[in-house]
Amino acid sequence: MLALVAIAVSGCTTGSPGAAAGTGAPSEAASSEAPAPAPSAESDADADVPGDGSSPATEDAASPGAYVDYTDGAIESTPGAKVLFFHASWCPNCRALDEQLRSEGAPEGLTVFKVDYDDRTDLRQQYGVTIQTTVVFVDDRGDAISSTVLYDDPSIESLIAAIP
Repeated sequence: MLALVAIAVSGCTTGSPGAAAGTGAPSEAASSEAPAPAPSAESDADADVPGDGSSPATEDAASPGAYVDYTDGAIESTPGAKVLFFHASWCPNCRALDEQLRSEGAPEGLTVFKVDYDDRTDLRQQYGVTIQTTVVFVDDRGDAISSTVLYDDPSIESLIAAIP
């Protein structure tokens, strides 16, 4: 009796080589492994996300409607509407807007440059930025057009509403 229980628990139905190799009837062990493909399906879905503007470093700074890390000279070489987003990694509100921009992408036709608030004190001084989550809309030469602090509502909707 104990041998039959061991065979049933192990998933073997007849003891044939095919059943032992997992080619026989499905067993409890095989059915408990069935959900394994689901995580890889989620991983596949996650793998599609970077192509939708979710990663600042992978977008093309030369085309409008991207979310990209700021680099010197990028403003002048990027056509269309542009905004500098002063982001601090330690700021939860900055992270919220960053995550939304990564998942949904920049608003159509607007290039959002992610500027490191802590490292780019030169740009903070140039544009008079005193708090993280500040966005500064700039023209093709990099001159400020307008600025807004999105600290209280760090969302793409607020960013769109702030467009001059």
